[in-house]
Amino acid sequence: MATRTDAPTRREQILREAARLFAERGFHGVGVDEIGAAVGISGPGLYRHFAGKDAMLAELLVGISGQLLTGGRLRVAEADGGGAETLLDSLIEGHIDFALDDRPLITLHDRELDRLRDSDRKLVRQLQRQYVELWVEVVRDVYPELTEPAARSAVHSVFGLLNSTPHLGRPGALPGRAGTAELLHRMARGAFGAAATVPEAAIVVSEAPVAPGA
Repeated sequence: MATRTDAPTRREQILREAARLFAERGFHGVGVDEIGAAVGISGPGLYRHFAGKDAMLAELLVGISGQLLTGGRLRVAEADGGGAETLLDSLIEGHIDFALDDRPLITLHDRELDRLRDSDRKLVRQLQRQYVELWVEVVRDVYPELTEPAARSAVHSVFGLLNSTPHLGRPGALPGRAGTAELLHRMARGAFGAAATVPEAAIVVSEAPVAPGA
């Protein structure tokens, strides 16, 4: 899932390959045996780690929502009075890391969220709302002219922009990870700046989800 320096555990390997396969071929288009083959174990061997595909899907989607929120809170804590502008840039950088490194999860969220149990889907939404509100507070510190509803709408719009990475085209057609990250960052800050200049009555408040299509 998110980029890390230490070697992934077997469970993390399974989740990474399940996310990739689910995103490529759909949840129902992938069998347990195929996921097992992708990590070098038998299909039945997967049941030592997960009860089944439904459990993998739930852990993927609940997990990434929780990771985004935890990462956002950590960046806020680490800011330690460093200024709202710097903190907003840090939040944008963190979400860009997700958008570039976890593209299969964006696709998976778009297609498969409704397959979760009600309790898991509600948990995803709850985590996402908390993540949005964390951003709203920081955005309003940087752009105090934005009301809370306008800032929330702007945050959802920026998430939609950043989460567009699965649709950016073939990898070779992009300017490279660093260049793409810089472009997305400039576009995100430009979008927030533009929102601050739009008359309040012209802003449509969004209630879209945090992850893909937010």
